[in-house]
Amino acid sequence: MSSREFDGKVVIVTGAASGLGRATAVAFAQAGARLALADVDAQGLQETASSIGDLGGEAVALPTDISDVAACAALVEAAHARLGQIDVLCNVAGAFGFAKATEISPEAWNRIFAVNVRGPFFLIQAALPHLIRAEGAVVNVASASAFLGHAYLSHYAASKAALVNLTKSLAMEFIDQPVRINAIAPGGINTAMTATPSVPEGIDFRLLGRYTPLRGSSEPEDLTDLILVLAGPRGKAIHGACLNADRGITAG
Repeated sequence: MSSREFDGKVVIVTGAASGLGRATAVAFAQAGARLALADVDAQGLQETASSIGDLGGEAVALPTDISDVAACAALVEAAHARLGQIDVLCNVAGAFGFAKATEISPEAWNRIFAVNVRGPFFLIQAALPHLIRAEGAVVNVASASAFLGHAYLSHYAASKAALVNLTKSLAMEFIDQPVRINAIAPGGINTAMTATPSVPEGIDFRLLGRYTPLRGSSEPEDLTDLILVLAGPRGKAIHGACLNADRGITAG
């Protein structure tokens, strides 16, 4: 990788307070980008910004709840106002939780879709004029669950499948515009969100066992270069794709 391939570029990363979002933001900073960081966790967001500052990079922390449509537009506006341009949007933030299908409330369903689908869509909608002008890119973080029937994750899996099709649909709608829109689909990632998941009482662990990755889970840093490829010039041939990075979970 060219160590400064994002010199002069501005990148928005959601979910940047921890996990894959933080690792992605740091990787972009190391590659020369200036960062607009978004998350509901203001303290974690500031820690990420401080880490980037310690590396000699530039990052602004913009606490945001992407389930709020107005907040999505405000985030893009603030990022542009503070940093002067927007070249890349990385939708990394996500909501996750095990639940029996018979016990998922409308509120829980709506929250999962608000964070995993609605937020990314309205962020893309707000950022597109800037991204087209910059000949930039969108990278959405989906999940291997988008391609599997996943017991006890029906709302999550459905939302990630929606995000994959959203990626492809927007890629086709903007096929004649100088913007690239892609996604990645990780399998298990070793993050705080997945370290101690709460599971409902009485579930059949035999059904959960079939999703255990035979090659183990990824570290967030295992995935960042793939995101940078899709966001930058090395990925210029890739548009409307969802690249699986799941250590073989969906292979068979």
